[in-house]
Amino acid sequence: MRSIVLLGSTGSIGTQTLDVVRNNKDELKVVGLAANKRVNEVEQQVREFNPKYVCMFDQEAAKELQEKIADTGIKVMSGMDGLLEMVSVPEADTVLTAVVGMIGIRPTIKAIESGKDIALANKETLVCAGHIIMPLAKEKNVQILPVDSEHSAIFQSLVGQPKDKVEKILLTASGGPFRGKKREELAAMTAADALKHPNWDMGPKVTIDSSSLVNKGLEVMEARWLFDVSLDNIEVLVHPQSIVHSAVQYVDGAVIAQLGVPDMKLPIQYALFYPDRRPMAEKRLDLFELGSLTFEKPDTDTFRGLKLAFDSAYAGGSMPTVFNAANEMAVRRFLKGDIRYLEIFDMIEEAMTHHNKIENPDVSAILDTEKEVYEFLGTKYGI
Repeated sequence: MRSIVLLGSTGSIGTQTLDVVRNNKDELKVVGLAANKRVNEVEQQVREFNPKYVCMFDQEAAKELQEKIADTGIKVMSGMDGLLEMVSVPEADTVLTAVVGMIGIRPTIKAIESGKDIALANKETLVCAGHIIMPLAKEKNVQILPVDSEHSAIFQSLVGQPKDKVEKILLTASGGPFRGKKREELAAMTAADALKHPNWDMGPKVTIDSSSLVNKGLEVMEARWLFDVSLDNIEVLVHPQSIVHSAVQYVDGAVIAQLGVPDMKLPIQYALFYPDRRPMAEKRLDLFELGSLTFEKPDTDTFRGLKLAFDSAYAGGSMPTVFNAANEMAVRRFLKGDIRYLEIFDMIEEAMTHHNKIENPDVSAILDTEKEVYEFLGTKYGI
């Protein structure tokens, strides 16, 4: 029986994780659930999965939930202190972190320090703090198991292979809803347009990031840390069918890839049961029905999010945090209709140009950098 704490239980990854648990009730146990404000959804989850602990990041939501589930006797926590307490409870052996944003960094560090394996679906953890997370995981002898479909594909393609024989990581991208469009066309795109992803069902922030290729840039930074490879050895390919989830090229020219239908439950289940594979009742990939697979070079002149991501990754230090924080703020404003689509790239570039890089930031410096970016962009854009 694997016992898990799930951070971000009401989001896209969180709800699909609970689907996996439903289908494996005899082998997976939810010990803790955490969310932000969706009290009614969490109440339903609590009554179905009966965790020992639950945390609402929003304190008012925590009070409301406590009243609603008073009959259960389940402990309700709140805020960052609640998250830190829940990820270190002795009953759990795995923490699946599916929260969006830099809120995931401190709980991930605490979980590793407590000896928990990490099923990682929070990009910011490695983008901003990979230089802290990976050495700590090695020191504490815990596993970092990727949940993102691309990183899971790379992870699976490395199994049984000598890692010192890796020549290149081939990271695939669907291209999102705007694939093939030019800059002048993007200028008129709205949030509703950007949210129409052709293949994947994801939350709004990740879907916008997919449309701009920012998401792929964040995944490049993640892959660098997860698989201990140089940025020069990571190549992004646009693959519209989203069937080849990513691949590894070896020094002898062999390319090993992981293929499957676009369904996040497969990488979630693989992370939770690794190294075992369990049956799934989901749709199978039919290569005859598919017919063909195509690949294209990304248009980084139009979709500048990917180029800016590489620039920030090469700069290192605190610059990836600047990239991430500026994008988070820009996407929030875009979703609210406060800025135009192309201004997402402008805001990221302006924040990176303004920032004085810190070479080896600790967690405090990372969070201070995020705050600095928000203050700079808030002043510049009158937010």
